[in-house]
Amino acid sequence: MTSDAESPRTPGTVRPGGRTARTRAAVRDAVLTGLVEHGYPGLTVEYVAEHSGVHKTTLYRRWGGVEGLVADALDLAGEDTWTPPDTGSLHGDLTALAHEVLDTFADPAAAAAPSAFIAAAFQSDRAADALRAFYDERFRRCAPLVERAVGRGEVPAGTDASAVARAVSAPLFFRLFITREPLDAAVADQAVTAVLAAARAGAYAASPPEPTAGEPAGTAP
Repeated sequence: MTSDAESPRTPGTVRPGGRTARTRAAVRDAVLTGLVEHGYPGLTVEYVAEHSGVHKTTLYRRWGGVEGLVADALDLAGEDTWTPPDTGSLHGDLTALAHEVLDTFADPAAAAAPSAFIAAAFQSDRAADALRAFYDERFRRCAPLVERAVGRGEVPAGTDASAVARAVSAPLFFRLFITREPLDAAVADQAVTAVLAAARAGAYAASPPEPTAGEPAGTAP
């Protein structure tokens, strides 16, 4: 395989199994371990070779270097089977999404890999591109969540599922990685309440409804 270091595939792309898949998984695991232990600046091809059992010549040939290794590890992470929650209401679904973020980053073991990837994205354009592709795929998978809500009459037709999912997670990631403030259930629930009100008012629809005469902009009908 020669294209991984030059044109990363979209997350979710199915790849052949067998030895190639095992090699790629071993390399991914070594990259994750290295990022957690040493951070992006301390990750080296030599480290990945030692911990994956794949010769560094092969790593350079197939991935091109550390940036390609990190990007492909994120690409592989995006090939999982994650689906958005289906609780029967938009409020329940958004709450489950927010609490998934909360639970992941409250657990140091679970938070180690995603935190390392996010940190790498601040130091590498290629890692940033891969992280963006990873989350773009995640947000695309949230489309059924909003489609169900539209069908139940909870939000207007044309509501952008990706925008809703981003809006729920944005204040949580801001606290986690920018201000480094504590994150708890109350904060997660507050984000859900704000996004739900905005979605119901049409803030995330392609053409938000115009407020009626005498009605403040942004209020629900």
